[in-house]
Amino acid sequence: MNDLGTTNRLLLFIVVPLIFYLLKELSFIFVPLFFSMFIALLFLPLMRWFKKKKVPNALSVTAVIAIIATTFYLGGRLIRISTSELRSADNSFVALAESKLLGLVVSLESFMGIERIAGVQVIDHYLKEFNVFENMGPTVGMVGDTLTMTLMTVFFMILLLAGSINLQDVLQTVIFRQKYASVKVFRRIEKDIIKFIRVKFVISFFTGVGFTLACVFFDVSFPVFWGLFAFLINFVQMVGSIVSVILLSLFAMVELDPSGTLLAFVLVIIGVQVIMGSILEPNFLGKTFSINVITVLVMLMLWGYIWGVPGLIMAIPITVFIKIVLEQFPRTRVIARLMSGTMVGPVQTR
Repeated sequence: MNDLGTTNRLLLFIVVPLIFYLLKELSFIFVPLFFSMFIALLFLPLMRWFKKKKVPNALSVTAVIAIIATTFYLGGRLIRISTSELRSADNSFVALAESKLLGLVVSLESFMGIERIAGVQVIDHYLKEFNVFENMGPTVGMVGDTLTMTLMTVFFMILLLAGSINLQDVLQTVIFRQKYASVKVFRRIEKDIIKFIRVKFVISFFTGVGFTLACVFFDVSFPVFWGLFAFLINFVQMVGSIVSVILLSLFAMVELDPSGTLLAFVLVIIGVQVIMGSILEPNFLGKTFSINVITVLVMLMLWGYIWGVPGLIMAIPITVFIKIVLEQFPRTRVIARLMSGTMVGPVQTR
């Protein structure tokens, strides 16, 4: 029995890296599949309601697709408004932005001891090897990959909503053997992930609104763009809030005097992030949903390395799924407690 246990552990050390390697190499399949799973989870309660009302399955799927399409259409309109703001920037603003940003670059150069050839402009020095036509190929390839993944996400989502792929049956076959256990765990996963996505959406929305209002109040240009940017990047846990504050603060330096006004603006946007992300979001999610900071950082680095930006977005929902599954087995329950940072007392399962 000891030899068998040792063999199983060795196999585990071999299989786990192999799984992550396959997830990375086959990202063009797994990224759309995971995205479609999380989107489908949001609408599974609505699909069950349609089924209860004896609505035909084809009509139910069509209604859900119409809701998603309408959401993306409204989002596209908002993006168009924000881009129109950027296009409306006059030459004086562009010149002011260039002078202040170049001054910041020169200050950083002197601080870090970077030397440039006398008479060479900053832009020419740092972009001397940049060629638009040489970089056109990777850009076109990225657009093509994004379009392909979007179409595959839609395809997988339709299969999941139509019931052609049953997540509960997959969970029962791969992880659990008893139907009751798989149903119970699947409903908990569905409930927690839906709760996380809804709370994250609402928090990100009001964060974007807060950034927009702060830009309007302090007369910072492009308020809709910065609000939309804060909303989108806030879905990347922890990292997104830091990036949005830093970028908007740097941009505000162009228009606001480096005095109390700039400091007040920076404090306001930091306050918006703290109130939304550090106070309201944890309270809405509750203690049973808590994941410690170390786990969040490790998962962000892991899934960011495997899948890039999509991995950063999906890192926390995947972590929630793993944590719930680990809580169901006595041998892995301690790992779930480590992930949540609660090593005292029994694990609370629902």
